[in-house]
Amino acid sequence: MIREFAVWVAGRFGSGSRPNASFIFKECLKIQQETCNSYKRRQPYYAPDERRLWTANTCFKTHILGKRILWTKLLSSPDNLMFNNLVRTYVTKAYPVLNGKLHPIHQHVFESNLQNSMIHSKRYLELMKQVQKGGDEKAILRHTQRNKKLLVRERLRLLLDTEEILELSPFAGMGMPYGDIPAAGCITGIGKVNGVWCVFIANDATVKGGTVYPVTVKKQLRAQDIAIQNGLPCIYLVDSGGAFLPLQAEIFPGENHGGRAFYNEAMMSAAGIPQVAVVCGSCTAGGAYVPTMADETVMVDKIGTIFLAGPPLVKAATGEDATPEELGGATVHAKVSGCIDHFAATEEEAYKCTRNIIATLNLELPPNMPTDFEEPLYAAEELNGLAPKDYTHTLNIELVLSRLTDGSKFLEFKALYGTTLVTGFAQIKGYLVGIVANNGELTHNASLKGSHFVQLCDQRGIPIIFLQNTRPNVTVTGTLPKAEDVTNQLKAQGSMMASVACASVPKITIVIGGCYGGESFAMCGRSFDPNFLFLWPNARIGLVSPNYCSKFLESDGEIQDEVQLKIMKEMLEVQSSAFHSSSRIWDDGVILPTDTRTVIGRCLNIFKQKPRFHSHLERQVILRT
Repeated sequence: MIREFAVWVAGRFGSGSRPNASFIFKECLKIQQETCNSYKRRQPYYAPDERRLWTANTCFKTHILGKRILWTKLLSSPDNLMFNNLVRTYVTKAYPVLNGKLHPIHQHVFESNLQNSMIHSKRYLELMKQVQKGGDEKAILRHTQRNKKLLVRERLRLLLDTEEILELSPFAGMGMPYGDIPAAGCITGIGKVNGVWCVFIANDATVKGGTVYPVTVKKQLRAQDIAIQNGLPCIYLVDSGGAFLPLQAEIFPGENHGGRAFYNEAMMSAAGIPQVAVVCGSCTAGGAYVPTMADETVMVDKIGTIFLAGPPLVKAATGEDATPEELGGATVHAKVSGCIDHFAATEEEAYKCTRNIIATLNLELPPNMPTDFEEPLYAAEELNGLAPKDYTHTLNIELVLSRLTDGSKFLEFKALYGTTLVTGFAQIKGYLVGIVANNGELTHNASLKGSHFVQLCDQRGIPIIFLQNTRPNVTVTGTLPKAEDVTNQLKAQGSMMASVACASVPKITIVIGGCYGGESFAMCGRSFDPNFLFLWPNARIGLVSPNYCSKFLESDGEIQDEVQLKIMKEMLEVQSSAFHSSSRIWDDGVILPTDTRTVIGRCLNIFKQKPRFHSHLERQVILRT
């Protein structure tokens, strides 16, 4: 009966009718009554059970085998998902439509923002071209001609499905004190393999010969954290020459240094998160542990090697001559040591084997991304003019929302209270989300509002999107009443921080403007562990804006002369840029404003993939991240 009713609702929606919730369940009751009457006519002695479908608009109850079932559980059962989706589609279609038209008085602000965005977009494209190239021409020729190996992006094309991938932190390693390390010497991201979302970590041997730098370790650990947080299988394409010895103090000894990757491998395996390694190059020193600790390992003949010390060190230590293949080639590890599980004659065969391994993981495939959603009513290209040049060039956040949400529709929560924070529900790419967006200073009322809304989303299992643009200055308490107001504001912000930290639903943070000071924590900054955090190219990250550093120093009682202030401003200007942040992996990448909706939709689809639980339910694994 429910399925028949779902088809009927679909017909009504298709005709443009917009019944309310009470009407839907009245019609459901009517159809059920007609079904009962039909049974009575065919079976005179038929006595239907009493059923109450809708009670006080709160609970849909039915008697099935003497049991009472909540309507929310009934509608979410697998047999009735079609009905559930139809009702949700109707509800979101009824959301109010945002007015995304730009007022003429704000046209000059829009144009100034647009010019600034064009400058940053040009920088973005220049860096992306440099990163995608990898190493220099000489290194690429040596890699492909002499060593007969595929480039890392060619490897990923063979491994992944044809769909787009979500690359993480592509600008990592650029502008480091020890030089430019394009993509930190390894490419990380999330892509589909035989329909399953997987995290991949692929070394690029054309960059410094695959040498591991401190930023390389940080990028690999972040990719593992994402795999752990989202329960995603992890694939390692290993082609590494080991650590860069001059910087070993920043790579080896600490808790979150190189050895952490091996700890994560062990804990991920214990938690039932599958890991597959492909040895497609050198695995020397610490790099040798990655394939040996994976669940399954594929090794390519002739080009793949695994050993702690190569032939030169063996010669120096023992005087014995040995080739890399004799010391740790694919044949040795497949037939003698047993370190690998699959022998591949070519790289193409290795990636085909890896795809087959992923197909055996017995995971529940994520649903296909919805295609029946509405596009925003306003062009995504206009987001370039809404990306604030600085805090004084910030326009109403609803202009941004109207270019991100399906149909430019948004159901606002507490619209008249704490108006400097906008909260509410919407759909993005067909997925229901809660949105928390800065629209000014995070005041006392705005913080309480945000805390309440985050708890609602957590209670209902709705992912949260944070659009962050916090104020660039600090509040100076000059009077006692002002100090009391600031104290109350801080207490409310602390309440919101607690709600954000304790929320167990997936969280995505997009920094569209400023990411400054304590307010950024309440808006789920990096310290509060969002599932993903992305920046627009115009974004700024810092304790305060460079323009406010003098006031900040005065509040601390420090007096600086003009020369020192100028030097500090220049330093803050460089260090607060989005590209500087991304090069240090303080985020998961810089994205263009026009790509924001696509990136969010892809992240939401990743959340839908169900992780496989460990077969031994009594076994609890503690993952330290």
